[in-house]
Amino acid sequence: MHRSASRLTRILACAAVPVMLVVAGCSSESDSKSDADGSSAAPSAEPSATVAPAKYSGLPDVCKTIGGKTIGSLVPKVKVKGGTASKSTDVTSRSRCSWNGLDDNGVKGSQYRWLDVSLMRYDSDASLGSGAARAGEYYTKEIADARGTEGAKDVKSAAASGIGDQATTVTYTLKKTDEDFAYATIVARTENVVVTLTYNGTGYAGAKSPSVSEMSKGAVTAAKEAVAAIADGSGQVPTTEDTSKAS
Repeated sequence: MHRSASRLTRILACAAVPVMLVVAGCSSESDSKSDADGSSAAPSAEPSATVAPAKYSGLPDVCKTIGGKTIGSLVPKVKVKGGTASKSTDVTSRSRCSWNGLDDNGVKGSQYRWLDVSLMRYDSDASLGSGAARAGEYYTKEIADARGTEGAKDVKSAAASGIGDQATTVTYTLKKTDEDFAYATIVARTENVVVTLTYNGTGYAGAKSPSVSEMSKGAVTAAKEAVAAIADGSGQVPTTEDTSKAS
């Protein structure tokens, strides 16, 4: 009986092997199918965010963005024909230039004009956004600053067509040196660069002061030239890369 019991145990054990193999086989097939349809695969990592490269990597010489003929027309008897540039730690990113002149006609009065243009360029940055988007934010801020000029009266703003990708004209009057000055500021964005141009003037000693409309017309002419200078690289300031190539 003992030998018969042992023999029976061995038969049952052997008979159980195919059952285990079948179970294992089913489990393996199920796992393979799961991997194939992705139901059990680990989620793949999303690609890192990228931003479009900025179009402009440098700025033109700001004092050369407006032609001499235009300067002579807008600023009669200009003191410095080539303009006066403001100091900048990085002229490839930010720069500014201004012109002023007093056309003195003695007892007939005098006409004063002042023109100022500034350029601000933004690079693309993965954490901050594209250069164009960053310039767009600065564009909005510059318009708000112009509209918020302390002491300004009759402030008006309107879209200006034909100047860069987007442009706005802000006009107002401002009393200073006991005279009423007419102001026109144009803020324009071309890709990743923002141009802020202000033109103002007044009449002294009884001379008739210019109208806001006159200032606005002159500002538009100058702003178009400044934007065009950025596009064609007129007076382009060499970038670090350009300097390295030259050496």
